[in-house]
Amino acid sequence: MSDAFTAIPAAVLRNLADKLYEKRKNAALEVEGIVKQLTVAGDHDKISAVIKLLVHEFTYSSQANHRKGGLIGLAAATVGLSSEASQHLEQIVPPVINSFGDQDSRVRYYACEALYNIAKVVRGDFIVFFNQIFDALCKLSADSDPNVQRAAHLLDRLVKDIVTESDQFSIEEFIPLLRERMNVLNPYVRQFLVGWITVLDSVPDIDMLGFLPDFLDGLFNMLSDSSHEIRQQADSALSEFLQEIKNSPSVDYGRMAEILVQRASSPDEFTRWTAITWINEFIKLGGDQLVPYYADMLGAILPCIADKEEKIRVVARETNEELLAIKADPAEGFDVGAILSIVKRQLSSEYEATRIESLHWISTLLNRHRTEVLSFLNDIFDTLLKALSDSSDQVVLLVLEVHACIAEDQYNFRQLIVFLVHKFQTDKVLLEKRGALIIRRLCVLIDAERVYRELSTILEQEADLDFASTMVQALNLILLTSTELSGLRDLLKQSLVDAAGKDLFLSLYASWSHSSMAILSLCLLAQAYQHASSVIQSLTEEDINVRFFIQLDKLINLLETPIFAYLRLQLLEPGRYIWLLKALYGLLMLLPQQSAAFKILRTRLKTVPSYSFDHKGQVNRTSSANPSIHFSDDGNGNMNMHNGIDFAFWLQRFQQIQQKHHAHFKSQARSNNTSTHTSKVKEVQKPEEFKGPPAPELSRPPSRLSRRGPGQV
Repeated sequence: MSDAFTAIPAAVLRNLADKLYEKRKNAALEVEGIVKQLTVAGDHDKISAVIKLLVHEFTYSSQANHRKGGLIGLAAATVGLSSEASQHLEQIVPPVINSFGDQDSRVRYYACEALYNIAKVVRGDFIVFFNQIFDALCKLSADSDPNVQRAAHLLDRLVKDIVTESDQFSIEEFIPLLRERMNVLNPYVRQFLVGWITVLDSVPDIDMLGFLPDFLDGLFNMLSDSSHEIRQQADSALSEFLQEIKNSPSVDYGRMAEILVQRASSPDEFTRWTAITWINEFIKLGGDQLVPYYADMLGAILPCIADKEEKIRVVARETNEELLAIKADPAEGFDVGAILSIVKRQLSSEYEATRIESLHWISTLLNRHRTEVLSFLNDIFDTLLKALSDSSDQVVLLVLEVHACIAEDQYNFRQLIVFLVHKFQTDKVLLEKRGALIIRRLCVLIDAERVYRELSTILEQEADLDFASTMVQALNLILLTSTELSGLRDLLKQSLVDAAGKDLFLSLYASWSHSSMAILSLCLLAQAYQHASSVIQSLTEEDINVRFFIQLDKLINLLETPIFAYLRLQLLEPGRYIWLLKALYGLLMLLPQQSAAFKILRTRLKTVPSYSFDHKGQVNRTSSANPSIHFSDDGNGNMNMHNGIDFAFWLQRFQQIQQKHHAHFKSQARSNNTSTHTSKVKEVQKPEEFKGPPAPELSRPPSRLSRRGPGQV
């Protein structure tokens, strides 16, 4: 240190700490000249002593003017050293960088000025301090003093020039620092960072693309900045990188795909659009590299399909189609289970478009990788069943297609029908609102007869009698009204003459027996008119209630539709179809006279001619118009056995099932009465018990209709 004091006059040292800039500047020029002489003399020890003096006595001083003088002195010493400065940079640069954090803004300003002058002298030799200088400049770019910001900006431009022409710059050492700074929110810092990324990317010898995954997330984060300029700069940088990716033979798509997936769900519209655009390009370019990331990418695409912004929806749909078109193989890393997990989650999306595309994915996977999909069936089956309750008809139709595809083999078909019945049982609203749509569509997609046979088998064993009755009534109405089931109706019409028709009739009979009106409809459809009449005659007081009349009303109205046109035409031959007449008159006798159904049926029966047209076109007089008509066996399907069907046995079967319903109804009534007696909350009026002759009410019609004349109820 004493060598330094002898080398630099005391007056120079005093002026170097003066409050006036001019005196400090002149003193610095003196220091420059002294160091230049020592350099020529090769006295580096004394030079080191001078630098040490400037550092410890000035730059680290508690006096601001001393620190200012020390900084300008270090810059002057570097200028004096000229080409010899590199061997003293370890002493010179650190204290200058340290001054960037000084509390005095003027000191920070002079630190920028000093390092600028030092950099001009040493150029590429100070690259070894690049990370520390970059870190300091990053902070100074957001300095509170605009003068310091301007000085830092000038220094930054010089450093960029030096880095772009240097072959000593280490991108590997710089990237961790850049990655750390990318999450800073300050707009000045963000501009500073994007500027550096752009400059470094422009240098041919620096492979910024190879390190893009390290700072890609930060660039995407800037797309939602409040400053338009920053958003524009970040977008420009990203566009340039995307172009480079398209032209590069080797890109790490995997790491970047993970970032894009996250950014595709950003609340910022521009960020989402950019992310989904990148994903679109990645799917086109990535090839096998992206196979393990397909599930995650799909998870990003599906929500965007229903985005509120049209341009995002357009790109998302295109991207989804691109991904769907790729026929990846599980042997190549394609994870069917992961894809199914994603679409299962998206089936709960609030957006219809997303749910629809999710179902398209399941359908596609079933077609391509059926075995793999079925191995995950337990994971998705419940979700697919819940989708049947979806508010969108299109979603319901698509999920039915998926179910139909799953049900191609017998086991899964059986499981589907079992679960579907259970779903209807637990969700009465679904049965009421969507039951017909679901059953009709399944009959089209699978096979109407197969579906109805399986439903019948399940309902025959159903313990919940109320549900069984409701379900059978729903199925019966679908059978009688749906155009999709016309083939099934045609087959049933052949029940008395064809083995296939008979087999179907008998397969439905047991379960249809849960509803007396359903069994009557089945008999009319099968043209088993004598049996229909026998069923009507077997009805008891307990069978005839409000629900019975509601169903009977529907049946009477259905008899006037084209579906039962064949039956109405048969009335032209009352002599031949005498049991049909008896069955219809039986129904008429059950109806209240003031009901619309009574009037409809009576009007129809009045049109029955008093003569019969036979198959030869001859007219035969009959007594069908006579109120005291006599019905007899004419050998046309009116015996207990016909086409091998033991109608007496099946009538007994019907009565047994109805007896179970009667017992169940009585049990419920007793339970309700008990509950009424034990309730202390409020008194509930009990319905009056049946005593004596029944009143002619809708819910309690007379049971002995055979004792009344025609036209009376």
